[in-house]
Amino acid sequence: MKQRSEMSLRQKIGQMMMCGFSTSNEFDSAMKPNKKIIDLIQKHEIGGVILFRRNLDNPKQVSELNHELQVFAKDSAGGPLLISIDQEGGMVARIHEGIACMPGSMAIGATRDAQAAYETARISGVELRAMGINLNFAPCLDINNNPMNPVIGVRSFGETAEIVGELGAAAVKGYQAAGVAPTIKHFPGHGDTHSDSHHALPMIPHDLERLRELEFAPFVKAIQEGAEVLMSAHVIFPALEPDGLPSTLSKRVLTDLLRGELGYNGVIVTDCLEMKAIADHYGTAEGAVMAVEAGTDLLLVSHTYDTQVQTIERLVEAVESGRISEERINESVDRILALKRGLNITVGNTAGDISSVGSPEHIELVRETYKKSVTLVKDEGQLPLANDKRTFVIWTEVREWTQIDEVVEQKETLGAFLAETVHEVTEERIHTNPSEEEVERVLKASQGYDQVIVVTYNASFSPNQVRIVKELAARDSKLVVVAGRNPFDLKEFPEVKTFLASYENRPHAMNAVAGVLTGQFPAGGKLPVTVTPEYAYGWSASSRS
Repeated sequence: MKQRSEMSLRQKIGQMMMCGFSTSNEFDSAMKPNKKIIDLIQKHEIGGVILFRRNLDNPKQVSELNHELQVFAKDSAGGPLLISIDQEGGMVARIHEGIACMPGSMAIGATRDAQAAYETARISGVELRAMGINLNFAPCLDINNNPMNPVIGVRSFGETAEIVGELGAAAVKGYQAAGVAPTIKHFPGHGDTHSDSHHALPMIPHDLERLRELEFAPFVKAIQEGAEVLMSAHVIFPALEPDGLPSTLSKRVLTDLLRGELGYNGVIVTDCLEMKAIADHYGTAEGAVMAVEAGTDLLLVSHTYDTQVQTIERLVEAVESGRISEERINESVDRILALKRGLNITVGNTAGDISSVGSPEHIELVRETYKKSVTLVKDEGQLPLANDKRTFVIWTEVREWTQIDEVVEQKETLGAFLAETVHEVTEERIHTNPSEEEVERVLKASQGYDQVIVVTYNASFSPNQVRIVKELAARDSKLVVVAGRNPFDLKEFPEVKTFLASYENRPHAMNAVAGVLTGQFPAGGKLPVTVTPEYAYGWSASSRS
């Protein structure tokens, strides 16, 4: 790794770029370094790579991919790469095969256990580092104070600054203990938005006093604990930026507030600049220049090769024209190189040792944490399920990829786990936005069963999911509803007599739910958010039975 003073302007700007890569054509692969990413590493000498599910298969493949990427970067000016991923756990996990996939933030929030937040982050970090990943875009320090937020939701630890700050800081320490740089996000806070910055430009209208009390507080705590990387939010805060710029592009937010007032000295990374909040309003390349002017160090351009190259060229042009000073570039490069040195990234002759990845000890931690997280919100005598009764399960699954909801073929569903102890289980699958035909099909198929269980998925945003539950609740059948993601689903059908929140529908979560439903162990979680006034923050029917 060269000293910054030995680098050319282009090499320094390359270090400020973090790029993703996809396939070039039908003969190309995104699971091995392809021409696009090799060009970005060797010609443009980028400082980092971000991996998505398109790049990942199993731990061995991931380890080998990252080793190859590092070999290509070995002789570049910036030396070893920062290799990053969005491995938040739960519903946002880019890799889940062959690893100990940790619970997501809200499931951890339901445990109320800072040690669990630390250990799950540490073990996740150990496995990521073994596979060659040294930077994780987690944890989310957004406070879930808007039930209709379409993008954060269960990615948050909960609805109070205290729980988010405590568990977020513990997670930061856990990742650091494993040699992985955590990223606190999305500053100054994305929790109280009504829109998703992947698709629009959200605004949070609160005054400065409220922001200091709530939104800023978890970030302040994590900064005090030594967080090394912070991701900005593509969100407008009029109280902070009267000119209407999103925080990613605001000098008032990133330099005056974050660096000046809050004393943050680490690396600032943008959320992806190809997201519509930036790309549609400013353009990715121009947005990158504005972000650097605002105080950003690392520019995330996740998907498109031509856009990545255009962004590099626009940054070079901005410095050469005098719009951005080279001293400003130097400040960012110094921070990035310091982060790399602190991570002690080495490139050996072969890929790293992955023997610890997905180990029984790690899996046991996952299982025990999920048991502590499942929350029994209400039960009017429906539980435990009878093992000798015919049981019908409606499983709601994601079938269309979005920036947050990824299509994951999941064989280990609630029905599969219940079938291990319940005599006769039939399961039908529906889409998150089921058609009228799907609705009629499952309503008809569920007739005649003694016990019916519906696993919802963000039903608050799906009228037909709500219709299914309401029509089943009107029958005499024994109905149980499990929120497979958002616990606020209960607001849509308060007449349901038995309701559990699992905060996610991943296999280990469903295994824990099955254990609760069949009476093998009690639900250990408490609500980390207020669902209704009756079922408020901290509520658990288990602790009141």
